[in-house]
Amino acid sequence: MANSRWTAAAETPPVSLRRRGPVLERAILEAALEQLSTVGWSGLTMEGVASGAQTGKAAVYRRWPSKEDLVADALQSGLPTLDEAADHGSIRQDLFELCRRVRDAMYSRAGFAMRSVLHECDTTTAERFHGVIVRGVIEPSNRLFREVVCRGVTRGDVRADITSELVLDVIPGLMMYRSKVCGSEWPDEDIAEMIDQVMVPLLRPSSG
Repeated sequence: MANSRWTAAAETPPVSLRRRGPVLERAILEAALEQLSTVGWSGLTMEGVASGAQTGKAAVYRRWPSKEDLVADALQSGLPTLDEAADHGSIRQDLFELCRRVRDAMYSRAGFAMRSVLHECDTTTAERFHGVIVRGVIEPSNRLFREVVCRGVTRGDVRADITSELVLDVIPGLMMYRSKVCGSEWPDEDIAEMIDQVMVPLLRPSSG
């Protein structure tokens, strides 16, 4: 019996946690997001992140000298990438798919963590994280909305005189207002209604 126990133990390979470079950095960033989702900004500590990543505190501080630096990188790395808007053949479908991607970014784990951070931290710190939102969500989504509308003009299903920035602000404005004030999580049917009832009539070429 003793020999069989010894044999089973010997055949079980040891678990190695000696990670370096990008692998270790990804583990630390994931641990930071997990901390934000469970204990929030106020409860997050560098020690807790190190423990969650199963590494030493020194490994965290070598890469991120402050909690703010770590959280900014964790939020930015966790946001879904908004890098292109596929052509689905119509302005209606292009906007629908793009809105779903923006919605998914807003309600991703990093998106939830970001809102938690902005709610909890002081004004000066919030300004830094606001920049993460601008670079990670607002600027790329605005660029893609413009790309979709311009493609619609070329295709002929969007009016050629749609050039105002106010028009491009309609979808982000509605999504932010309904999310923050009304608590909407933007299910697909609400996105479809916004596009069909608001955006398509606004963008449609004149029949006259």
